[in-house]
Amino acid sequence: MADVPTAGCTPDEGGGGQGRRLVVGAVVLAAGAGSRLGNRPKCLLELDGVPLIRRQLAALSGAGVDDIVVVLGHHAGQIEAVLVGWPVTRVRNPNPDDGQVSSQRLGLAALGGRLDAVIVALADQPLIGAPHITALIQAFEKRPAGTAVVYPEVAGERGNPVMFTAEVRAQILAGPADVGCRQWQAAHADAVLPFVTDHRGYRLDIDTVDDLEAFARDTGQPLRWPAGCIDS
Repeated sequence: MADVPTAGCTPDEGGGGQGRRLVVGAVVLAAGAGSRLGNRPKCLLELDGVPLIRRQLAALSGAGVDDIVVVLGHHAGQIEAVLVGWPVTRVRNPNPDDGQVSSQRLGLAALGGRLDAVIVALADQPLIGAPHITALIQAFEKRPAGTAVVYPEVAGERGNPVMFTAEVRAQILAGPADVGCRQWQAAHADAVLPFVTDHRGYRLDIDTVDDLEAFARDTGQPLRWPAGCIDS
């Protein structure tokens, strides 16, 4: 089952020390074609009957995220059908094949203006729940001065979601169209900090049939396509 909302954002304890509750927005990327999974929307795969995108939204909401934008592209109609009732902003990328940066920038632009920080999340991470988003937020709050981006690192490998300051968001949006969070980090490596953790869920998303089989084998919980989710 999806995580029950429990924790919220807490006062900033580092990286500026405002001593107040952070206002956090999130961009959920769900515009991909799923070409390696038969051109189906991988975020609609279900774990215990719950679509992965709804699990991610429950995780973000449960961690107290204030404003959520879902970026759609391929399969937008099918995905929108499972978002009914969720208080999220939906944005369609008219050219999703332009790549993830284009979707990310659309999502960042659609967020409300009065934010302290932004989380960029994938829509297909089955093992991410509210406690894991809360842990990322807490790592961000405790970041040393001068750090603007925090990302999870598992066994030396980068994971998702990533979290960064409102200033980074503004700089990305003011930059060229081919600049997103990863490009900003490459240009400002001294402002980027890993949040070292052993939770493998930060590294796990579903891209291929092999990923589906490995998830079922490793967890004993198969991911299933919903009825009516057909190749397109």
